[in-house]
Amino acid sequence: MDTTEPAVKTDPILLRADAGAVATLTLNRPKQFNSLSRAMLIELQSALDAIAQDESVRAVVIAGSGKAFCAGHDLKEMRADTSREAIKELFDRCGRVMETITQIPQPVIARVHGIATAAGCQLVAQCDLAVAASDARFAVSGINVGLFCSTPGVALARNVTRKQAMEMLLTGDFVDAQTALARGLVNRVVAPDALDAEVQRLAAAIIAKAPVAVAAGKRLFYRQLELGLHDAYQLASEAMTCNMLTEDAAEGIDAFIAKRPPQWRGK
Repeated sequence: MDTTEPAVKTDPILLRADAGAVATLTLNRPKQFNSLSRAMLIELQSALDAIAQDESVRAVVIAGSGKAFCAGHDLKEMRADTSREAIKELFDRCGRVMETITQIPQPVIARVHGIATAAGCQLVAQCDLAVAASDARFAVSGINVGLFCSTPGVALARNVTRKQAMEMLLTGDFVDAQTALARGLVNRVVAPDALDAEVQRLAAAIIAKAPVAVAAGKRLFYRQLELGLHDAYQLASEAMTCNMLTEDAAEGIDAFIAKRPPQWRGK
């Protein structure tokens, strides 16, 4: 007689749902407020790597299930193994996920509800765009437990002013959605029941544009940010030259002159 107990089924910690040209990745650890465990970061990295190679996907949405967007790193997991190697590996892995968000050709939109704290706030800041529900709240709150949010600060300081970033990092205080909008952390704030529709509108506006121009433009945008003014203009000039010589640019200009909708070819 087989006395083996049946395996307990667990829900996937990351969900992917594709609708047309939009892929939605949903962090699915609602009881843990979608904290970024090592396993979650591995799943996110794998999903983003796959999407980068998927030409059918034109925009990506990152969302959270349950009551929150993301509460940051899983502190219980971090305390379970406090070796330098384990902690460093976790932060390095998180950094690679954040870099990948900027490196994939598709624009990435954060769909934010509930709280986005510490590395969850970092995730919002690292996404190319963000739409927040009016009741969303943001904080880089590691300082409250004796841990300065150094890695979230990298993304935060590239979105808001230095003094605003330092205030959030030094106090750990929450800011509401309207403050996040005013500071440039998110693009749009809408009522909670309008959040999905607003994200869809933003994604639709992106995928209506030439895919070659969107991908090249995203790549150039992040590269030039790290350069001095002269080098940034040199790089941008080369990027626009290459863009102008694409079939889609020719089609877009011809369509504009002829007052007709363009037919993008992806070339």
